[in-house]
Amino acid sequence: MTDKKSSKPWQKTNQGRDWRIEAFRMVVVLLAFVIVLRLVSLQVLSHGFYQALANGQHEIFQELYPERGDIYFHDLKDGTLVPVATNQQLAFVYADPRHITDAEGAAKTLGEIFAYEAEAVEALQKRLDQPEDPYEPIAHRVGDQQLDQIIQAQLPGIYFAREQARLYPEAKVGGHVIGFLGMNKDGSLAGKYGVEGYFNQELAGQAGYLRSERDIAGRLIAVADRSIERAVDGADIVLTLDRTIQYTVCSALDQAVARYQADGGSAIVIDPHTGRVLAMCGAPDFDPNNYGAVDSINDFNNPAIFEDYEPGSIFKAITLAAALDTGAVTPTSTYLDTGEVKIDEHTIKNSDELAHGRQTMTQVLELSLNTGAIYAMRETGIPVFLDYVKRFGFGEPVGINLDTEVAGDLGELETGYEIYSATASYGQGITVTPLQMAAAYVPIANGGIYKKIHIVDELRYPDGRVVKIEDQDLRRVIESKTSRLLGAMLISVVDNGHAAKAAVSGYYLAGKTGTAQVANRSTGGYQENNTIASFVGFGPVEDPRFVILTRLDHPRTNPYAAQTAAPLFGEIAAFLLQYFEIPPTR
Repeated sequence: MTDKKSSKPWQKTNQGRDWRIEAFRMVVVLLAFVIVLRLVSLQVLSHGFYQALANGQHEIFQELYPERGDIYFHDLKDGTLVPVATNQQLAFVYADPRHITDAEGAAKTLGEIFAYEAEAVEALQKRLDQPEDPYEPIAHRVGDQQLDQIIQAQLPGIYFAREQARLYPEAKVGGHVIGFLGMNKDGSLAGKYGVEGYFNQELAGQAGYLRSERDIAGRLIAVADRSIERAVDGADIVLTLDRTIQYTVCSALDQAVARYQADGGSAIVIDPHTGRVLAMCGAPDFDPNNYGAVDSINDFNNPAIFEDYEPGSIFKAITLAAALDTGAVTPTSTYLDTGEVKIDEHTIKNSDELAHGRQTMTQVLELSLNTGAIYAMRETGIPVFLDYVKRFGFGEPVGINLDTEVAGDLGELETGYEIYSATASYGQGITVTPLQMAAAYVPIANGGIYKKIHIVDELRYPDGRVVKIEDQDLRRVIESKTSRLLGAMLISVVDNGHAAKAAVSGYYLAGKTGTAQVANRSTGGYQENNTIASFVGFGPVEDPRFVILTRLDHPRTNPYAAQTAAPLFGEIAAFLLQYFEIPPTR
């Protein structure tokens, strides 16, 4: 009995020890399993992250930034180049609020230097008064004068770093052509609009990098592996524009817009023998240095290549060119003007709503008769007329290497219906850009050759390569005889017709006015009390040195081109004749 009683406690103790040993084993196994999983995670699944972290502690990787190429205008008088887009070293001012001892004083001082309003100073103070915040940006593109004031103020926690900034020295003299350097959504910089946008890749160059190793003190290890890819600077771009011509033409356009109370306008000057654009201006212009100040993003679009419109009577010269070149008419061919032409249910009248009786083709241009343009188109034939319109470059972009160029619209004319050919003959029912219209007068001026219109002269790469944009003949549009005949007819328009205010005493100038109605694209038909006034011409006719187009949108003081766009042409032509030192010939 005694042995049995004494054995029970002993049995319970052995059982309790067995249970604790098994529990301990399970814990050890579980911990080992967790450790193995963690090692797998660190060494396999997260290998890339921790390798990068380790590399970051002993490797150096630095991106090397290229310098953006410059953009130049010519100065034809002295043969030099003038930078219109270049780079400068400015400052980026920032704060480390952890080191700022007087947020209110620092904000007040910076506010005085940057001319902040009271609300802006208060907002800046709140940003600076954050002792746990290591970084607060304050201002980019800070010039030396303001930076010197900041340095002299000796504000604790206010620092600066040098940064490259884009500078446009010739502000508001061709912003549409030059474009600007702006920020993408991801914070990177890229060229926008104009030359900056179209040639962004060439101007930007190619970034490089430096990769090496450093020791625990952060110093480069001389014997460690090192790789470097040098940055390639961007190419410089030389434009065909002449600085003096560009400045004078843009100033004259701005003054005309103000004088005639127009919404805006454009002006273009082309050398008809080379196709080089000597000036291209849009109004209102914008300052690329302060591009954020525009009222609308549409203000960035170049009106000379983006805003297509129904050209009106300046297109009659194209109609007469086709008719003369095919032999369908001569300058002295006549027709009977009854004041109107009926086509199906449509009745087309002259702009003055008068019947002028028997008229020559020269008088059709002088008096700008719609009926005469229709007569010339009919004599030419609808398919042939359409072919000439396309040969003159309408219906497709000129291809001038600028952002936002549009092609215009020949859709109705291409249907072949007579009514659309009739309206197109005097510049309605089709749309063109000012540049297309100016380019179409180039073969009229130079003997019949359509030139490659270009605004870029050459690209200069940092390795010494120069890519020259050569002058190029694209096609013969009309015979040289046709060019001479039409030139003489357009002289008569300036001397005897509606374009008298385009004349310059002592010179033979040729050209045509156009007062176009403005289509109402939402309701159809045309807007009331709204016109676009245009003039296209060239001179001196014996040896043309320039083709000029002027356009004014909705001139309120006088709706007619003869009183607005023609005088602007005359002003620009007078300057160019003097600038090129061309002696009078009449």
